[in-house]
Amino acid sequence: MPNCNNCIIKELNSFRTLSESELTEISHKKTVFSFKKGDLLFEEGTNLNGIFCLKKGKCKVSKLSQNGNSQIVRFIQKGELIGHRSIISETSANLTVTALEDMEACFIPKNKIYKNFKNNNEFSLDMTRSLSSDLNNANISITNMAQKTVTERLADSLLFFQKTFGVDAAGYLKINLSREEIANSIGTATESSIRLLSKFKKEGLIEIKGKKIKIINKTKLQHITEGY
Repeated sequence: MPNCNNCIIKELNSFRTLSESELTEISHKKTVFSFKKGDLLFEEGTNLNGIFCLKKGKCKVSKLSQNGNSQIVRFIQKGELIGHRSIISETSANLTVTALEDMEACFIPKNKIYKNFKNNNEFSLDMTRSLSSDLNNANISITNMAQKTVTERLADSLLFFQKTFGVDAAGYLKINLSREEIANSIGTATESSIRLLSKFKKEGLIEIKGKKIKIINKTKLQHITEGY
């Protein structure tokens, strides 16, 4: 099993605060899982026995509403921790996490997380900061959903995708989402997302090739997000 001390991914999350001996102990207890696109890491109501450290790939975090619709609340990429909120708060998962592409993640048992959270002040502080950041981002997302129009939310999401995931050699976003997934991320019907993407394309704001999207006019999209 690869030693966490030699993994560059730890520099992207709270594990960077652990000592060599603490990381070595985690290395001996972790399990490496591979996921195919569409696989569930866990779903709402699951009692988690540890957390995932995403080593490769991307996934979506969604919430099922009372009417049965799925709302994507955030996206997770390489280096991020998954499930730590439920472990720290000792509650069942209130969200579903699904692989957006083939992924690899390390699973660390919760007793190792508790031990380091209790004994390593720097680790517990960094984890708390991470949870606070997640809460702040959730508040921003809720505000945007309530105050921005669907058109503004789509423009905002496209800019977010570019900033977060970057672009490939051809300039296309490094995240391929179905029209339904885009709709679920901005809180609208699939038909509306298709219509708005087509409108953006006709206006020369984006270029579309299958599921691939390239931002052509970033400035105009930014203006849309700001309501003008």
